[in-house]
Amino acid sequence: MCFQRSLYHDREKSQIMIGSFRVNCSIMNIRFLILVLFFISSFLIPHSSLLFAQDRPDALQEYRNGNYERAIEICKNEIAENPGNIESHVVACWSLIKLERYADAMTYAKAGRSISRYDVRIAEILGEISYYQGQNSEALQYFQEYINLAPDGARIETVYYFLGEIYIRLGRFRHADIALSTAVHWIPGNAEWWTRLAYARENAGDLREAISAYEKALSLDSQLSDARRGLERTRQLLAQRN
Repeated sequence: MCFQRSLYHDREKSQIMIGSFRVNCSIMNIRFLILVLFFISSFLIPHSSLLFAQDRPDALQEYRNGNYERAIEICKNEIAENPGNIESHVVACWSLIKLERYADAMTYAKAGRSISRYDVRIAEILGEISYYQGQNSEALQYFQEYINLAPDGARIETVYYFLGEIYIRLGRFRHADIALSTAVHWIPGNAEWWTRLAYARENAGDLREAISAYEKALSLDSQLSDARRGLERTRQLLAQRN
């Protein structure tokens, strides 16, 4: 009897141990499965996001490629999804300016300004639109704002070029000289800008400096007819003066 009772208890104890082992194995299996799922998800989710980002159209790239209509279309879709997307407003403006659709560009620029009041790109865009629309005072104000906010900004040379053109329009040729001299300081290889600088100096009566600027323009582009005619004209004026 004692032997049977002992055998019974040993069997019961072994069943409990086996049951406990099975439970532990089940827990381990669950933990292992969770770890596997976590690893898979951590690997797949970023890659799926990356694939989605790669498939998403890029308005800025389309703009750089000269596909302005396509860039505008993408920007419109992005703005519909997120009206506060300042980048989409900026690229839309750049593209519309390239297409000379200044009224449409102004609409997006004003919307962009309400999103980010001190975004220097919007200030420059508003100045450029105002320039093309013949609104010289407004353009001067926006360009001056850009200079104050970003004296070393990405489009600072363009801002000074437009300032020079506005001052030529207004007959303020010495102001134009200063602005265009600054523009070619930033971009010394632009032959057309050197020609406009020479023209401003010529009209300011600084003939020797004008000749120097015309010669610089022709050294960069010998086929530039405006520079060639300007150089001949200025040399004749200087000869008459002497």
